[in-house]
Formats: sequence, structure tokens, C-alpha cells
Amino acid sequence: MSTSTDSQPVLVAKDLHAGYLPGINILNGVNIVAHPGELIGIIGPNGAGKSTFLKAVFGQVNIRQGSVTLKGTDITGWKPNRLVRQGVGFVPQTNNVFPSLTIEENLQMGIYQKPREFASQLERIFEIFPVLADRRGQRAGSLSGGERQSVAMARALMMDPSVLLLDEPSAGLSPVRQDETFIRTRRINKAGVSVIMVEQNARRCLQICDRAYVLDQGKDAYTGTGRDLAKDPKVIQLYLGTLATDVDGAA
Repeated sequence: MSTSTDSQPVLVAKDLHAGYLPGINILNGVNIVAHPGELIGIIGPNGAGKSTFLKAVFGQVNIRQGSVTLKGTDITGWKPNRLVRQGVGFVPQTNNVFPSLTIEENLQMGIYQKPREFASQLERIFEIFPVLADRRGQRAGSLSGGERQSVAMARALMMDPSVLLLDEPSAGLSPVRQDETFIRTRRINKAGVSVIMVEQNARRCLQICDRAYVLDQGKDAYTGTGRDLAKDPKVIQLYLGTLATDVDGAA
């Protein structure tokens, strides 16, 4: 997707230090920028702080140093409900649907702060996720993992966010469902939503993203376009290994 790095960034995380326990940081100076229309990938080894970064941005982990800005507004430490109103969507890796509610009721929960816009937003979301329209009355708890991921993404989009945070969207899915998830992510991005995606499937992530960051030990160790990082000898040796061999495949 074509992007503009000359315009004001959608989201800027600067020198983030954050953690769960007092005195122990998981993030140790992370710097990440997302421009309008960009799909940003975040990869790295387990324990590098990838998911912690998203949770810090979304107000679920205490930020002890540094800042997060959204379109120039300082949103550091804001609560999730306020961030959603401001235009930040977040899809956690697990427990990301209400299993006892129907698909349509899950989507309604996604826009409870603007109930009058439910009907118009629902129509827009069903254009992106037509399969959900056909099954809107089905309970989310009866869906497959891939279908639940679709519902979770759709619900996060109900508030029409300017940036969508995705935490391991392909985790636990079959290869076919993983492909569907990555294709869907690109479709969402092409619809005008900037996306920041944390992903363990580094090869596939680098195939579809505009730019990527490699996190290691709580810091951004490398950054560049997805293609450049996939071909960088140091990144291949340290983080990709044989997964890099198929990076030129079509997304």
C-alpha cells in the first residue's frame, strides 16, 4: 500500500520504558512510528516485549518513561476506553470475543460508546467481513479460532479507529486460517486503517508489512521495510533462520 511519511505520524512511541512489576522493565527504550496508511510489523524472539509494547500503548501496562502520541496528541497512560474513543483499536491474542454473545452482539459491544452509529458501522463492517453478515445470529463461542479472530477484528473496527493494534493475530491457527488472517489484515489496511501488528510468524509478517521493527530485550534492534529486513544477513541469522527463504512469495 502506498504511504506518506511526510505527513504527521498516526502514532509515535518514544523511548518507552514499561513493565508489570515494580522496578522491573520489559520495555527498555522502544521507539516506533506509524504513518498514515502504513502496515507496521513487529517481530522478535519470545520475551522481547512485543505484546507488552501493544499493551503499554493501549493503557494496560504502566509506562514509566517515554511517551505515546496519537496524531500529535499525548495519550501516554490513557485508559483503554478513552483510547478507543480517540481512535485506537486493539485486538488481544486471547479472550478476544464474548463467547456467550452472538456475532452481532459482539459487534454491538464494540461501539457501545456510540450506539447511534451501530447500524451504519455494522453495514460497513459487513462489507469487509461478509461471512459475518451471513452468521450474525451465531454465538461467538461456537466459532472456530479463525472465525473468532474475524469477530475480534471486526469489533475493534466498529469505532472506526485510525490505528489498529493486533497482538499475534495468527497464533494457534491452521496454515490456511493464518493466510486468511494476513489477507484480511491487508484488506483492513487498504481500507484506510493504519495497522501495528505483533507477529510470531516473522516470514509472513515481513511479506505483507510496509515497514517492520525487530524487538530484542525490550529495545528496537532493527528497523526497515519488510523486504529489506527479510534479506538483512544479521536479521536472518539472529531472528529468521530458514524462515527467510520464502520471503519473496506473494502475500
